[in-house]
Amino acid sequence: MSNLDSPSQGFAACSSQTIFDLTGKRCAVIGSTSGIGHATAWALARAGADVVVHGRSKIAEGEALARAIAGLGRRSRFIAADLADPEGRSRLLDDAWNAFNGLDAWLHFAGADLLTGPEAHWSFEAKLERLWRVDVEPAILLCRAVGRRMFEDPAGGAIVTMGWDQAETGMEGDSGQAFGATKGAIHAFTKALAVELAPKVRVNAVAPGWIKTAWGRHASDAWQRRAIAEAPLARWGTPEDVAHAALFLVSPASSFWTGQIMRVNGGAVR
Repeated sequence: MSNLDSPSQGFAACSSQTIFDLTGKRCAVIGSTSGIGHATAWALARAGADVVVHGRSKIAEGEALARAIAGLGRRSRFIAADLADPEGRSRLLDDAWNAFNGLDAWLHFAGADLLTGPEAHWSFEAKLERLWRVDVEPAILLCRAVGRRMFEDPAGGAIVTMGWDQAETGMEGDSGQAFGATKGAIHAFTKALAVELAPKVRVNAVAPGWIKTAWGRHASDAWQRRAIAEAPLARWGTPEDVAHAALFLVSPASSFWTGQIMRVNGGAVR
């Protein structure tokens, strides 16, 4: 009998019902009061995880999500913190780690919204600075810090960062340059941290493509057509599409994955 005809030891040890089971796992989703982070926190909870919910200003939304997760029979806590503030970051790390006496997964999905609201009219320089202070620096510092804690924990852990598919391929315009540069930094950092923390802690990134979050819902007809045309699957992605990828990356199903950038973009190659 060939190897292709018999189940591997790994498959024999994990049934299809257990490889995505997060029962008893302690997760923190940074930036989970809306969009992809919100969908991810909910997906993890439905898979059995206890979840720390985080946000900066959407207090009511964060508290509502934590209550909904608790309604599933999971433990949940909402923590408000400004990632651009060093003291806020430090408190977030300690409070999230202590909420359930340690963490098995840290999903760093927080990011500045520069496509809707008044920030959309900022200068390129102002947007670039904001992205560094909210998207890049906090992700690097917090993932390093929580990674060290996980490495010292016998259980190890998993970290997932938020990238962008077009950081690898390039996109025209101010947004393409600003987001490409900052998300490209996250990609490089993710790969370096994965090497640093192996084999105890796995570190991967999701790199969404055209996902219908707040901007996508109100984008012009031209952008609507472009998003659909660029994806071989011929549709916008949803926050749930990215959430399911994140669930995979913190589950036993991805036990041989680290240092990877998972493109969640409907097959777009550009």
